[in-house]
Amino acid sequence: MLKLESIHTFYGPIEALKGIHVEVKQGEIVCLIGNNGAGKSTTLMTVSGILKPKSGDILFEERSIRGIAPHRIVELGISQVPEGRRIFPKLTIRENLEMGSFSARDDFATSLEMVYALFPILKERSKQLGGTLSGGEQQMLAIGRALMSRPKLLLLDEPSLGLAPIIVSKIFKTIKEINREGVTVLLVEQNARAALKLSARGYVLENGRVSLEGKGEELMNNELVRKAYLGE
Repeated sequence: MLKLESIHTFYGPIEALKGIHVEVKQGEIVCLIGNNGAGKSTTLMTVSGILKPKSGDILFEERSIRGIAPHRIVELGISQVPEGRRIFPKLTIRENLEMGSFSARDDFATSLEMVYALFPILKERSKQLGGTLSGGEQQMLAIGRALMSRPKLLLLDEPSLGLAPIIVSKIFKTIKEINREGVTVLLVEQNARAALKLSARGYVLENGRVSLEGKGEELMNNELVRKAYLGE
């Protein structure tokens, strides 16, 4: 479904991605793990069109999307849930969800009921301002907003960041459920253990390069991964 081929992305003179190759097959959950500054979030922002690669190519369903505007990439079927959630705090839950539906392929009511089925608390509090929600509820809203466009591929950037363990467990169960419903997922996550357990395959990024790749279980059992990312 998605293929990054020798992608080089820069922040000014600083090369953040140094020729990475990443592939995501339809129906998979694939994770990117690595330390802060390794290039994980940069990878997602490059896929979603927020950052433009200097060289290489990005193929989505065998079509190059390099250089395409972010809103067009959403229309093609890719939605991103950014790090830090980035909801609209002064809009209600329903209004936040409406903001995510501008390019939906299905009607608004159908998409809304799908999100409410995943996150019943959002339905209960639909008139509540986004800024008054807890961190976990805001993360649910951010994921729900991304799902309103009915994406084929969901990009998730640090969905567990700053959340209590019990909420993290709920978020990861929901990601699995979203995937079972047919949405392919590319996941960036500091919680390497949870990410690898959830994912079919994973990539380890170090200093803008892919240093390891493999099945989630294989990486869980890799001695270098266990020492560097699993605290063992």
